[in-house]
Amino acid sequence: MATIDAQVLREMIKQFRVLIIGRANAGKTSILHKVCNTTDEPEIYDTKGHKINAAVVESSIKRGNHDIRNEMVFKSNPGLVFHDSCGFEAGSEEEFEDMKNFISERANATRLEDRLHAIWYCIPMDDHCRTFQRSEEKFFSECDTGHSEFSGLFSYAFLGLNDPSSVPVIVVFTKFEALRPVAFGELKKQLKGASGEERSRRIAQRVEELFTNTGVLDRLCGPDNRARPKSHVRLANMDKPDTNCNLLLEHTTLALDNKELQLCLISTQQSNLELCIKCAVG
Repeated sequence: MATIDAQVLREMIKQFRVLIIGRANAGKTSILHKVCNTTDEPEIYDTKGHKINAAVVESSIKRGNHDIRNEMVFKSNPGLVFHDSCGFEAGSEEEFEDMKNFISERANATRLEDRLHAIWYCIPMDDHCRTFQRSEEKFFSECDTGHSEFSGLFSYAFLGLNDPSSVPVIVVFTKFEALRPVAFGELKKQLKGASGEERSRRIAQRVEELFTNTGVLDRLCGPDNRARPKSHVRLANMDKPDTNCNLLLEHTTLALDNKELQLCLISTQQSNLELCIKCAVG
C-alpha cells in the first residue's frame, strides 16, 4: 500500500500522542523535558481544547483529582502531546478504571489525531527491591492496549495508511544510575587494589546482576499479561544537562508497526539528525 507524504500526514495527525505512566517521583517530568528539549512547564488543555491554568491542575492533583484526558503540550515541541496517569499508583480503583477506559477509547478512536500512539511506562530503579509493585501488576495483567477488529479500518484504508494492531508499550527503567552505588557497596572490599578499569568492569557486571535478579523483565512479559512491553530502555542521570532521551525515542519509533506513524514521530525530532538517520523509514 502506498505511503503518504510526510507533510500531508502531519496535517492529518497534527500531533504524536503519548501516555506516560509511573509512580510519583519516577522521573516522568525529567523525561518529558528531555524529549522536548526544554525546562519550561507544559501548557495544559482540556478535551475541548481550552487551555487550563496550571495552578488549577496542580490543585486538583493535590485533592486527589486528576483528569488523564487533559493534554500537555510543550511550546518547544508542539508536535508531541502527552497524557499523564499520575495518581493511579496510589491504589484508587476508580483512577485505575479511568485509565483503562482512556486507553481503550484512544486505542480505538476513529480519527487518526485522536488515537493513542504509544505508552511509556516508567519504573524507577532507586528501589530495585521493589521494581514490580501492585500498580505494575494491575496494569500489565489487566490493561488491553490493542485495537478492536474494525475500529478505524475504513478511515485508515481510505487515507492509504496501514492500521496499527496495538498501542506499543515501552517500559522505561528510570534512575538506572541508582544501581551503581549499590553494586559498589557490595563489592567495596573485593575491589581494593584493583585497577580503575577492573573496578569499572566488576561494578558494571554487578549492576547487570542486580537488574536481572529483580526479575522485572520476566514479570513484565508474563504469559497471562494482557499488555506486554514491545521494548524497554534504561535511562540514567536525567537530571544532568548532558543527557538525552534519544534511546527512548529510537525504541518508540521502532516499536511502531505503522510506517506512517514512525514518520510522524521522526518528524517531531527534525533537529535531532542522529535519531532521524537511525530511525529513517522508507
